[in-house]
Amino acid sequence: MSKLSMLCAAASLLATPLFAHAGDAATKEGASAARGRYLVQISGCNDCHTPGYASGGGMVAQEQWLTGDRLGWHGPWGTTYPTNLRRYFARVSETDWLKAARAGKYRPPMPAPSLRDMSDNDLRSIYRFVHSLGAAGEEAPSYVAPGQAPAGPVVLFPMPPG
Repeated sequence: MSKLSMLCAAASLLATPLFAHAGDAATKEGASAARGRYLVQISGCNDCHTPGYASGGGMVAQEQWLTGDRLGWHGPWGTTYPTNLRRYFARVSETDWLKAARAGKYRPPMPAPSLRDMSDNDLRSIYRFVHSLGAAGEEAPSYVAPGQAPAGPVVLFPMPPG
């Protein structure tokens, strides 16, 4: 065996653990994103952030998930609209997402306490899943302050009596 062949063989043997480690990291990230998909489904994210998801019994193609909605939530705080999470996650880092999830001051009906109580691993998994979907859809309408009329349909929250 020539010196060059021996050098190449030795380099190959030394590099094998590095490639295996990279594969392990990709597998772990894939498993994390799969958990994120599960968490998005069971946590109700799609109920508000995916048009037609709740009213359609969850029968919305994944390609349309988390693109925000034009259906507003109107109450004493004004009118909020479900953010297009696909566009949001495309422009923030995982670290920034963790900070926002922990410290965010969200308006109703966003279940902020549930978000704040999630583990860092669960929040990372959600980020990895949503980020893997890529940006899609249009931005949701902007927040409307109390006393101003929202444009388009709204859910009155809390519902008026009667």
